[in-house]
Amino acid sequence: MDKPRKKSGTGVDALLWVAVDSGGTFTDCVWREGKQLRILKVFSSAGDRSKAIAEAIAKIGHSGPILLLHGTTVGTNALLERKGARVAFVTTAGFEDTVEIGRQARPKLYDLLFQRTPPLVTRDLRFGVAERVNPAGEILRAPERSELSRLAAEIHRSGAESIALSTLFSFANPANEQAIASVLEELAVPLSVSHQILPEFREYERASTVVVNAYLQPLMQKYLSSLQTRIGGQGSKRSRVYVMQSSGGMTSLEAATRQPVRTILSGPAGGIVGAAAMGRRSGFTDVITFDMGGTSTDVALVKGDPKLTNEAEVAGFPVRVPVLDIHTVGAGGGSLARFDAGGALRVGPESAGADPGPICYGRGTQPTVTDANLLLGRLQPDRFLGGEFTLALARTQRIVSEWLKAQSLLLNLQQFAEGVIRVVNANMERALRVVSIERGYDPREFALVAFGGAGGLHACDLAADLGIRTVIVPAMPGALSAYGILSSDIIKDYSRTVVWKLEGTLPQSKLRAEFAAMEKRAFSEFRQEGWTGKLRFESSADLRYAGQGFELNVPLTPRLVNDFHEEHLRRYGYSHPERSVEIVTLRLRARMKSPASASGREEIATQNVHLAAEARSVVFNSRRMQSAILDRDSLPVGRAFHGPAVVTEYSATTVVPVGAKFSLDSARNLVIDLSPGQKQRAPQRRP
Repeated sequence: MDKPRKKSGTGVDALLWVAVDSGGTFTDCVWREGKQLRILKVFSSAGDRSKAIAEAIAKIGHSGPILLLHGTTVGTNALLERKGARVAFVTTAGFEDTVEIGRQARPKLYDLLFQRTPPLVTRDLRFGVAERVNPAGEILRAPERSELSRLAAEIHRSGAESIALSTLFSFANPANEQAIASVLEELAVPLSVSHQILPEFREYERASTVVVNAYLQPLMQKYLSSLQTRIGGQGSKRSRVYVMQSSGGMTSLEAATRQPVRTILSGPAGGIVGAAAMGRRSGFTDVITFDMGGTSTDVALVKGDPKLTNEAEVAGFPVRVPVLDIHTVGAGGGSLARFDAGGALRVGPESAGADPGPICYGRGTQPTVTDANLLLGRLQPDRFLGGEFTLALARTQRIVSEWLKAQSLLLNLQQFAEGVIRVVNANMERALRVVSIERGYDPREFALVAFGGAGGLHACDLAADLGIRTVIVPAMPGALSAYGILSSDIIKDYSRTVVWKLEGTLPQSKLRAEFAAMEKRAFSEFRQEGWTGKLRFESSADLRYAGQGFELNVPLTPRLVNDFHEEHLRRYGYSHPERSVEIVTLRLRARMKSPASASGREEIATQNVHLAAEARSVVFNSRRMQSAILDRDSLPVGRAFHGPAVVTEYSATTVVPVGAKFSLDSARNLVIDLSPGQKQRAPQRRP
């Protein structure tokens, strides 16, 4: 892989690292020029997202090669909209319906009209192979070549665009699965194989993960290939694309094309990495991240380091690859407001997106959260995107007024807008409670890190409702996900189910052998992708009490079993030290520092548009009052201000309520104290 070189005078030979987060409304770019971080926001393209990225790269104006670090929602959107490939599912004979039977869990237990999410593979595209491996890895029956040839012919006639292969106990012995794969490879369509993607037990979750991968593979292959072509066409043949994974680390374009299932929460993962880094810069190690964009809001709890989970569910489908523990709700700046049949106000999850967008963008005709903020004065029409884009206030007032009359509602604009804000805040507050209170954490012990284009507009209201004292709006909040992508390490995750019952001491020799095999694979894959640098390994294991159905992940130390008992007590309120314990799955995370990461603190480049402070009418708590309108780039570091205030900048707007104290700290993060002088639990902060 090309190493970054110092810029020449013209920049022709320089290698530029650019991080891009492609969202539903905006495409955000962050890049580093020397020790300065620069940002750019452009509207996302409604069809091919790579068009907006190419437009942004052209605006950056770099003439040399580019290494693009990309966070994408292409996979997530394809799952949500059911626009993936036509998939053939191949498994052990008799288990073809695994992907439809699932676990027979009812997400809504008392809803008599509830309809399950239909599987991604229709019944006519499920194929069984007469083969069998037992749980110990012994081959009871090997597949016959003649049957595999007939299978390949059937799949070819079916018109399948990709294949998902997941046989029973392939994690214990992949020989049968390898034999089937060798025949199916001759069809020259994308092939997802379970022992390569997820060598773990639980046949339904493994099959679901492999099917999702196959469902996304042709789409991601086409999209990433198009993106690579566009980027290469604008820079040089040495321009390359790398992709953010849901686990919070970068991977190569080739790896993302083979396993797109690992990128389904790519953009939100970058936000968590960036928020945790910015929180640490301000001295806060325990934070709740709040990322409100145009279409959705993503929240996560970070206690020291971002937390991983292997039990994610996307669009109703289990996905058992490592992902950062993110909770998402359909609430964003573009969320549409409507009244249901009973006359109740609803907001989202439908969104205006980038096209047509909110009414105030000039094309939309349905009211959104962004329009409500504009009507209340929380958004200033002439200070959006640093004054580069003027919001259409008069158009918004006219269209919303006409819309309310058409609904036969006796509401004025302020009442309606306040209602929209209260409803969307309630939706987002529930999400914050899911990642904190419902998991045994007191939100008052955390700082709320708010980012995304709309995060600062709602953060203080949400924090006050949850008793959170400190709100941090980091530098360049509207592009923090892109900053997190730029700051991320290169990461690969490996796992293997073993199911060992512990008797006395840990089986050190077996542990060393298994982890040595995974480390060897990591060294090989990093080398194949051209990464050079020091690899760091993080080892852990999933443990459970014998007889339990689920496990807890614990870092691998000599205190492994004791740590498991303590974690079980913290999570569930009890433990059984006298019961026997099983090691179920071993996990290895291989991490390498990215050359794009800076060694020290960067300076945030301003947009060189400093707007004068002034006072304008803004609605706070149903009262319209004069509020200070401040330009964030003009605020002196360390000087305290008091609300009410609206702080504007290029990538976002922050609303500070009456009585709150706020200032820019040395990291240029906006730190808001919602209860100065009151005694409350303070979030964890480093000395």
